[in-house]
Amino acid sequence: MRTLELDLGARSYPIHIGAGLLADAELLRSGICGRQVCVVTNETIAPVYLDQVLAALEGLAVSTVVLPDGEQHKNLTVLNQIFDTLLGDRHDRGTCLLALGGGVVGDMTGFAAACYQRGVDFMQVPTTLLAQVDSSVGGKTGVNHALGKNMIGAFHQPNTVVIDVDVLASLPAREYSAGMAEVIKYGLINDAPFYSWLEENTGALMARQQDVLVEAIYRSCANKAAVVADDERESGRRAILNFGHTFGHAIETATDYGTWLHGEAVAMGMVIAMDLSCRAFGLPVAELDRLKALLARAGLPAVAPRIPPERYQELMSLDKKVQNGQLRLVLLKSIGGAVVTADAALSQVSESILACTG
Repeated sequence: MRTLELDLGARSYPIHIGAGLLADAELLRSGICGRQVCVVTNETIAPVYLDQVLAALEGLAVSTVVLPDGEQHKNLTVLNQIFDTLLGDRHDRGTCLLALGGGVVGDMTGFAAACYQRGVDFMQVPTTLLAQVDSSVGGKTGVNHALGKNMIGAFHQPNTVVIDVDVLASLPAREYSAGMAEVIKYGLINDAPFYSWLEENTGALMARQQDVLVEAIYRSCANKAAVVADDERESGRRAILNFGHTFGHAIETATDYGTWLHGEAVAMGMVIAMDLSCRAFGLPVAELDRLKALLARAGLPAVAPRIPPERYQELMSLDKKVQNGQLRLVLLKSIGGAVVTADAALSQVSESILACTG
């Protein structure tokens, strides 16, 4: 097991990464301070891993919530299932919510924990690659709205993150590839040596070779932890973690959530953002080709759906990086050199969208 810490002073917490961690009852219970626990999972994960987690929590007062699976269910209506259970089973302020699942489960569980009795503990036990390297770390929680993704939420940090790489063996290939988009993102925005390492080790990663996978997850989490520790509430530098997400969220919203997986939309968003970086900052076009080649090897798309540029811009106007009516985008001046900027012209944005559309 490898462990790193997200340094937030009194609210710092460990991120444990390794194999067989779901069977480690002591480790799972280390993030639970009281006697009550509410395990939140979904219909896909519950039949596979819920019993193992419940066995580790034996002796505690445990409630379970099994949510429907899918991004289309990440909304306020489904969120109420968690509150119904917490209130029905009389959970108090000492309870801990345990998120067992992917990014949707983690985001919704964290948001419920932020709201219930104005804030209770929660821990993340992510079961997808995307959640392990991204959404389980950093304390962003929330739900979607028909008009925009993740526009309703709160910053609420977990008290522990437990990442068991063994669960990835059962992850469908498409879901696994979607997680690779976020891994690649860290190299692009902040860590050029890691980007080169990913190019060299893509084959081993796609074969889910355990030691290489642990290294990739560890380096991804370390990159994110460093950025979040510096800017927890995204007032500045943390926005670089959204590279590709402004375009990606527009794709997800325009296609009604679920047609494109989040990681697939982010991958496509990174291609558009890279194309725009070439137009706005003179980034070599060879870097765009390099990214497309890496995404292809990871099983990710590099051609956007047919959405008019005006529709992108309409949806992007709801992005959380908009300030005083001005759209800011995360672009690259170099590999590993992300910036948040409002300098790209709308005409260039449209050109990049059209250039990347099939």
